[in-house]
Amino acid sequence: MPRKDFIAINTAELPWTPDPGWLKLPPGVLVKILAEDKETGRVDMMVKFPPGYVEPRHTHESYHSICVLDGTMKVAGKTLKRGDYVFGWDEPHGPYEYPDGCVAFVAFNRGSTVHIY
Repeated sequence: MPRKDFIAINTAELPWTPDPGWLKLPPGVLVKILAEDKETGRVDMMVKFPPGYVEPRHTHESYHSICVLDGTMKVAGKTLKRGDYVFGWDEPHGPYEYPDGCVAFVAFNRGSTVHIY
């Protein structure tokens, strides 16, 4: 069985970087990649959406869990704030709107993180 390392990260010490191709979202999004397990297809990241950003309706090969850490996310007729949660399968979902910006923790599982429109 492969070794699974314990990880503890002070995320404030990691720089925000433009999406290096993990998400393939329209420009403006910044990311912090926290962990990746190629064996299971899991990727954990923080994503920062600027005010007014709209993530178009999309799908991807993976499913994901999202927890809002700061700001506002609007999806499926709901306004989500700090601590609120979204789960999406590999079925079309969105659009996601970020009227005043948003920082979210996102965990992708079992497949590509690339957004398909």
